[in-house]
Amino acid sequence: MTPELASLAQQVKGFMPHHEGLALYRAARAVASRGPLVEIGAYCGKSAVYLGAAAAEAGGVLFTVDHHRGSEEMQAGWEHHDPDLVDPRTGRFDSLPQLRRTLERAGLEDVVVAVVGDSVTIAAHWSDAALVFIDGGHGPAPAHADYEAWSPRVMPGGLLAIHDVFPDPAHGGRPPYEIWLRARDDGYLEHAAVGSLRVLQKRETVSGPVR
Repeated sequence: MTPELASLAQQVKGFMPHHEGLALYRAARAVASRGPLVEIGAYCGKSAVYLGAAAAEAGGVLFTVDHHRGSEEMQAGWEHHDPDLVDPRTGRFDSLPQLRRTLERAGLEDVVVAVVGDSVTIAAHWSDAALVFIDGGHGPAPAHADYEAWSPRVMPGGLLAIHDVFPDPAHGGRPPYEIWLRARDDGYLEHAAVGSLRVLQKRETVSGPVR
């Protein structure tokens, strides 16, 4: 990852520490030549820079999926609400303009495709992906719905990444941890763990594991 993109990623609004972002980049770089990367939860584009850098280097593509109306914890009165991301015309949360500016600044507009809409609806019309990164709504319903919709789309040998996995409930919410446990129960193999980022590999039916 170039120093310029690494520096930009750290400036973008978001909730991913740099060392976790670099781990996500490395995971994506390992499989990006095999098929598309998919991100669930774009927000302002911080993780899209890490994933987009990997896609660009491998000649691949990242589809970043978000309705851009904010998850529950981003609404007014909640912990992660940012009034700067409220459209003054409508009074509604809207992070899409920030994502577009991030991709423009990063020079990744030809590599990262913003897909605006409900992730479960989009997944129903998707085929497969070399990597799926789940970092959307962290409430029980959206987190489990994203897992159920997108984990089957990971190709054999591909990677499933989940953010904000905290084994100790004192450190964070339960749903990302719960879907990580579900992935392991479903046969996904441990691939990497950095901070709260967990990367798992779908069992390869033909060849060996990703190196």
